[in-house]
Amino acid sequence: MNTRMTTPELVEQVENSELVYMLDRMKAIQEREHNPMGIALQRFGPAVAIASREMPWPQFNTVKGFGFAGTAQLDEVLKWYKEQGGSPQFEIVPSRIDGETLLALAKQGFYQSGFHASMAGSIAEQAGMRSEEGHTGVVVRRLGEHEVDLYAELHALGSGLPIAGKNHIADNNRMLFNREGWQFYAAEIDHIAVGVGVMHIHEHIASLTFAATLPEYRKRGVQAALIAARLRAAAQAGCILMVGQAGYCSSSHRNMQRAGMSLCYTRSTWSRLPSM
Repeated sequence: MNTRMTTPELVEQVENSELVYMLDRMKAIQEREHNPMGIALQRFGPAVAIASREMPWPQFNTVKGFGFAGTAQLDEVLKWYKEQGGSPQFEIVPSRIDGETLLALAKQGFYQSGFHASMAGSIAEQAGMRSEEGHTGVVVRRLGEHEVDLYAELHALGSGLPIAGKNHIADNNRMLFNREGWQFYAAEIDHIAVGVGVMHIHEHIASLTFAATLPEYRKRGVQAALIAARLRAAAQAGCILMVGQAGYCSSSHRNMQRAGMSLCYTRSTWSRLPSM
């Protein structure tokens, strides 16, 4: 994989890829009968607000694409979230923000609560065609719709969620298995499924949307193998760019670097100040 120069155009591609797959995922959940997760979506200029009544976690109640034009609409955005019964976090891309907008967020009771690395790499003609399986003993295969429960179990256990939530994970991902652009993978060691990875493809850009490994199988090359397998599939699908998001300087960040991806930008997260 060859590194691309960071340009405003690349930043836009990377940011848009995350927005596209997140919106598609939320729309799929919203389309479930009676919208049981209470999903609501709303555009405010270039920004998109995502809310979920039954999933209170920040990633499901977030504003993406908030930038220079956001100050004038901030009151409107916050009013909309109040109507949904929740409060958002704002994801800020450094090249599309100014001090005035950040000050407006601070005056409304928001503070910078974290950083997130957005990674990108060009897919060359033969990029990723080598296998990570031979010397690690990790075998990666595509998951079918009938294996959604296996995916949900590995998702929960690999990301530290209670196994009691497995059915909710399965229900919120089941419709994605046959939805255009989505691919689910499992990594196996000695025929035991020990990790999962998900990829979304849209307009020749492949996004690494999720990955997790069972704690007892970490540091054995599972994530490297999952990245390599998705990269090969993306190359075969004619993609030209691979993108991914990770906690800054996390193991996922380093795994993407080892695969040839580079830091495109570090976005910041702005959260509501906790009640004192």
